[in-house]
Amino acid sequence: MKSLKFLLLFIAFPVLAQQGGMWIPSLLEGDNEEEMQALGAKITAQDIYDVNNSSLKDAIVHFNGGCTGEVISNQGLLLTNHHCGFGQIQSHSSLENDYLKDGFWAMSLDEELPNENLYARFIIRIEEVTEEMLSVISEDMDLKEKQAALDEKQAELIKQTDKELWQDANVKSFYSGNQYFMFITEKYEDVRLVGAPPSSIGKFGSDTDNWVWPRHTGDFSIFRIYADEHNRPAKYSEDNVPYQPKHSLPISLDGVQEGDFTLVFGFPGRTNQYLPAIAVEQITQKVNPTNIEIREKALEQIDAYMQQDDQIRIQYASKQARIANYWKKWKGENLGIEESGAIETKKDFEKRFMQAVKAQGKEEAYGDLFSIFETQYQEFEPFAVKRSNFLEVFFTNTELLQISFRLYQLKQSADQGENQFKQAQANIIPMLERVYKNFNARVDQSVAESIFPLYDDQVSKQQIRDLYKNSIFTNKAMAIKALEGELEKVVEVIENDALYNFAEDYITEFYQIINPNYQRIQTEIAETQKIYMTAMMEVLPDERYFPDANSTLRVTYGQVKGYQPRDAVYYNHVTYLDGVVEKYVPDDYEFDVPEKLLQLHENKDFGNYADANGKMPIGFIGTNQTTGGNSGSPAIDAHGNLIGLNFDRVWEGTMSDLYYDPEICRNIMVDARYILFVIDKFGDAGHLIEEMNLVHPKANSTQEEVEEKKKKGWWIFGRN
Repeated sequence: MKSLKFLLLFIAFPVLAQQGGMWIPSLLEGDNEEEMQALGAKITAQDIYDVNNSSLKDAIVHFNGGCTGEVISNQGLLLTNHHCGFGQIQSHSSLENDYLKDGFWAMSLDEELPNENLYARFIIRIEEVTEEMLSVISEDMDLKEKQAALDEKQAELIKQTDKELWQDANVKSFYSGNQYFMFITEKYEDVRLVGAPPSSIGKFGSDTDNWVWPRHTGDFSIFRIYADEHNRPAKYSEDNVPYQPKHSLPISLDGVQEGDFTLVFGFPGRTNQYLPAIAVEQITQKVNPTNIEIREKALEQIDAYMQQDDQIRIQYASKQARIANYWKKWKGENLGIEESGAIETKKDFEKRFMQAVKAQGKEEAYGDLFSIFETQYQEFEPFAVKRSNFLEVFFTNTELLQISFRLYQLKQSADQGENQFKQAQANIIPMLERVYKNFNARVDQSVAESIFPLYDDQVSKQQIRDLYKNSIFTNKAMAIKALEGELEKVVEVIENDALYNFAEDYITEFYQIINPNYQRIQTEIAETQKIYMTAMMEVLPDERYFPDANSTLRVTYGQVKGYQPRDAVYYNHVTYLDGVVEKYVPDDYEFDVPEKLLQLHENKDFGNYADANGKMPIGFIGTNQTTGGNSGSPAIDAHGNLIGLNFDRVWEGTMSDLYYDPEICRNIMVDARYILFVIDKFGDAGHLIEEMNLVHPKANSTQEEVEEKKKKGWWIFGRN
């Protein structure tokens, strides 16, 4: 087989009002722009991404590497999801100041709370470097040689690129390694907590409503970016000042109607739209079910303790939310793949692909692709399942077993000499400080007792109890003291501890057997996937191909739209505060409602934020294709104004990471008016509203007016 280089400009997309796809913002001119306008957009590709002038991309940030945020004032005010800022809200909470329960609103700049290691990263520009990257590899190289050549070229390009001293550069691959782009960025590391509603608003519905529609969650929090005196990135300092953005998003008070254009701008984490059917079968029928079972057992224990003890509730709030999120997502993903017939659809596509291969006389190049995939995935399966389960047990769900993994690494470094040991020792101490901050030995032990037999059914609960009873690493003070000593003493402590002796064989197996085989076969699969991606675009060029998500800046566009998940059931596109009251269960950890919110609802005291019918909107859904990382992404209207905040997907559409179906895949957004209402009427933080630019674009939005304002140097929504 052969791997072909290609240029995207030779791929012709039919210009229709299509939906779905996560598009690179610097490449929107042409078909994407026409598609957006067919869906109702008034903004242009240049309004969205422009290097020489301010544009929408200048208001979008990668929030701490895992979410998205957007600047909503000329003083660096930053909006993201409540669940994205949850760790920071939790870290500032205590029994005396329970911001998780009561919410938090800084009434002045002096009251805004600094956050260690929190950052917001802006994209300055995007440059294609496909030709340079692919020029260093050839067909006669093996996989290791190719990767080494690519890594060397990437380092060279980053070193040579034109950027400021305070800026960074990174190269990312697209289309399974067939295309490459460089991203020039700025990372602001002084980001302070400004406001957050109580969890009874920000997490309303909690696990029960997670990944489902209708939704009534005010999933937002507010931060502020600070900069040095030159408006450049800086570490936290009392001398820093609010960041002055190149662009901030105005906020529309006009709300949404079904059929309105929506654009979601953000940093989607990972999708795999072009996997063969055999890969999707393996994920949904082998890997997901075992992980779901592990997390289910862990959550049973954590939830029970959190409901009994407020200290544990605060301590475990962020972790519980993190575990529950993908536990439910995987369940929905499996259900969606099954009910949509995604695997059969992929098999049908593969048959059509092979027919085209034969018709075009390309069997020598591509005829054996699926037999190679089958061989690779069959070999891959046991290692994929075992590795995934190992990470669930030793990292995601138990702190003590996570510590055992770090002890193993520290001991291995000691075998390499004093210098390596000192470096590892310097890293493990602060890591343990973070782990122990939210560690409760009783809870952790209960979780371990429940989940470890799912990894090794020969281990009894009594063995786990003995482990927690006898290891010094259940005690923070003893652990830190033991690991701060000299090499020989530290190694002696590790080797004699019950934790290390219990975990050593499992971790050795992971390092020597599970992970090496997983990585080896995955690399081989990736090379086959690269060829398959090239082949699809060559053999079936009229199909619509968009690059999978890879945590880089993307645009996804669609419309506000309800959906019919099954026979005789139709979901409307919008929810209201009435629904919160309908779901209200006093003192329930998921559905309790603050008394003040109930009073505001009873009095219909909605300020300027109600819709035309006098009701208070909370959320709406659209056809934008989103994934993890799009949490906190702005939902932007046809004119470039903020209308909502993306935070979830519907239950039936969680499979969109593997297969997007525009009939049932919907993203869920908090209505911007509900955010403003909570800040103003509930939080009494009207001073924050005064910072924002609130607009009514639907009252004055003809194309002629749009063009006239642009000629005068105005955006539709305000001065640049």
